[in-house]
Amino acid sequence: MRESLNDILCCPVCKGDLELEITEQEGDDVLEGTLHCGECDETYEITDGIPDLLPPEMQD
Repeated sequence: MRESLNDILCCPVCKGDLELEITEQEGDDVLEGTLHCGECDETYEITDGIPDLLPPEMQD
């Protein structure tokens, strides 16, 4: 995902702001990392450049 995409993303549970933590990046593309919501304390993984923004009850 593009790092700038974080500006328009929100938590699918509570609509709070997401904090991006990057563990692997290539240019402007975030390949690995997490998106964390400070409001409801949910964390969403970014794997192979794809953020998994499914609500927790729908994740594997």
